Amino acid sequence: MKPENILIIRFSSIGDIVLTSPVVRCIKQQKPNANVYFVTKKRFSVCVENNNYLKSVFTFDTSINEIIGELKKINFDIIIDLHNNIRSRKLAFLLGKKAIKFNKINTLKFFSVLLKSKKILPKTHIVDRFFDALKPIGVVNDGLGLDFFIAPNNEINVTTTFNFNDYYVLVAGGSYYTKQIPINKLNEICLLSNKPIIVLGGKEDAEIGAILEKNFSSKVISACGKFNLAQSASIIKQASVVITSDTGLMHIASALKKPIASFWGNTIPEFGMSPYKPNSHNKIFEVNNLNCRPCSKLGYKKCPKKHFNCMNTIDVSPLKKMFEK
Repeated sequence: MKPENILIIRFSSIGDIVLTSPVVRCIKQQKPNANVYFVTKKRFSVCVENNNYLKSVFTFDTSINEIIGELKKINFDIIIDLHNNIRSRKLAFLLGKKAIKFNKINTLKFFSVLLKSKKILPKTHIVDRFFDALKPIGVVNDGLGLDFFIAPNNEINVTTTFNFNDYYVLVAGGSYYTKQIPINKLNEICLLSNKPIIVLGGKEDAEIGAILEKNFSSKVISACGKFNLAQSASIIKQASVVITSDTGLMHIASALKKPIASFWGNTIPEFGMSPYKPNSHNKIFEVNNLNCRPCSKLGYKKCPKKHFNCMNTIDVSPLKKMFEK
């Protein structure tokens, strides 16, 4: 029997790619004879490169023209577009196939932002919308959540690296300022902690990490910019609790089945991007009934209202109960 060649498209970003992992797993497990391929941007390849359910990963730097020749050599039977933008649709067109696409609910998100209302949004996670799109090919959700695979060379021995093994992870930064936990709240979180904290983030978050390390020298270590994404995932895998805003590391923590305290600023969980198949100890921190929230489905470089109350007025005290468990 000739194997089916299936291509999954998701160009970016970290969290969005991690959210596609159940699709990859379920296709391969439910269609064991299929060859499953993935295409993404090169800088995000770490999210899929160690996924054993994939036959191969195609990556590009700036243009799909870099890989179109290689892709055309494979006669794809099915293309699954989990990005669903102009460039992903162009790729499917160039490959001569009509792609399976999911409902991005962008119109509903637009009106949710415009009307500052959650009620018009479906109570459906993006992962479940992925699987709704796969019904025609008979692939169903196995309910086992997300995957994130860490290569052995990226596993971090926390005990020898940091001299402790019972700790929390605090994620600094985020793709937009209005998604980031502000420094005053990061300080409050550190004050509540009864265990050491490792602060994770990129090089751009090193200044924040250094401030927290200075303010709480007895229990906070900044690892911002010191580890690659897979190594950061390894540190998350060994943590007791992960405190994070709406970031890619939040979804990695979900894939690794960690208890998550997720902080939500200008975005809202109802957009369908909350931690998937959450740990029973998970808690969402947000300010409800704020008349300017949500102000964007993505985020801004600064608060449009200049007060940033969606983050600045979050009550962090419920973290104490999470820390005590």
